Amino acid sequence: MTAAPIDVAVGILMNPDGDVLLGQRPAGKPYEGYWEFPGGKVEPGESIFHALVREFKEELDLTILHAEPWCCVEHVYPHAHVRLHFFISRDWTGEPQSLEGQAFAWQGSVAVTPLLPATIPLLTWLDLLRRDLQPDF
Repeated sequence: MTAAPIDVAVGILMNPDGDVLLGQRPAGKPYEGYWEFPGGKVEPGESIFHALVREFKEELDLTILHAEPWCCVEHVYPHAHVRLHFFISRDWTGEPQSLEGQAFAWQGSVAVTPLLPATIPLLTWLDLLRRDLQPDF
């Protein structure tokens, strides 16, 4: 029997040009060196949005002002069963800082590798969303 999933708040920061922020998992964590959208576990009694705000402050020194729920995906890794709650934010303050020693990169067409397995299926959906942001000329 699989353990109950761990709720995780995940943020997709999106610039006006559609670029998104990806972070690289730091040394000592499962899937070390893999790229993912930043976020973290929801603490007991904490709302998913509050977890998102807290994680972005703790990991990147960014303040999320507004974020829209986008989708939810469950993924079973060898080390954990997670329920990933994705939010898209176009409204934050600050510039990303590497507070946990992680690399990060703004990406248009995502070119960093390797990608965390749960991230890969979302890239097609995200590309469709970003295309909708582009003006029709």
